[in-house]
Amino acid sequence: MSSVLDGISRVGVIGAGQMGRGIAQLAASQGFAVTLADSGRDIAARGKTAIGQQLDRLVEKGKLAAADRAAIVGRIEPADLYGGDLEAVFFDNAAATEKVTIKREIFETLDRVCRSGIVLATNTSSISITAIGAAVTRPERVIGMHFMNPPPLMKLVEIIRGLATGDATYETTRALAERLGKQTVVSRDIPGFIVNRVLMPMLNESCFAFYEGVASVEDMDAAINLGLNHPMGPFALMDLIGLDTTLSILEVMHRDFGDPKYRPCPLLRQYVAAGWLGRKSGRGFYRYGETA
Repeated sequence: MSSVLDGISRVGVIGAGQMGRGIAQLAASQGFAVTLADSGRDIAARGKTAIGQQLDRLVEKGKLAAADRAAIVGRIEPADLYGGDLEAVFFDNAAATEKVTIKREIFETLDRVCRSGIVLATNTSSISITAIGAAVTRPERVIGMHFMNPPPLMKLVEIIRGLATGDATYETTRALAERLGKQTVVSRDIPGFIVNRVLMPMLNESCFAFYEGVASVEDMDAAINLGLNHPMGPFALMDLIGLDTTLSILEVMHRDFGDPKYRPCPLLRQYVAAGWLGRKSGRGFYRYGETA
């Protein structure tokens, strides 16, 4: 039986940071060849090394066979986004920094170097898919494919159609998400989409409550964890997401909605200015023994 995924054997992931590595690991674990690209092949190679280290921990815990670990890592090929390494890719997901100027620059590059029939997806948390599509010559191939963090574990993928997104692009994206073991939901191209439209005001309000001395970080996390049955409190979650990413999403929502309820808490801005970005920097609302 034919499938919209017929012929898709290699996917591209743009950005070797936390989310990009997770998406690359997920795709490789499902049998896809993966081109992991960044602004330099050396950066992408470090991302591949980090994926290997993450898989090593699973092997040590008995959750992954050593042979499977080797096979997954072997399917990942580091690449230079600007070095002409993406010609063999059939589906691209850009998981780069949550800045519209960077996203548009990346998509302009992909538009030049990728094959004509490729799907150009973006893992953006809040940036307009329509605006990104306007930067390319084939906006019907642009779509939002928003994985939750961490991608190998979280079951949800939000799919966001821009004004020009074609039906074939949507069907291919949905089928790929399902092939990766995910459940999909569809959102309009509205800032924050579904999850972050609800989540970010809660995280921001948590910052304001701490800023105003309502309770300690530990007590607020425990209250949300135990009182609302959330698997993780808001401050632990922000540290996992990255405080800089949290701030960027809130800034997009505040700017695009023009509603003061999305105004980022001054304390969040201060932490980001201090370089306290969460797990990846070793310190956020909590301290960590080593960077993640």
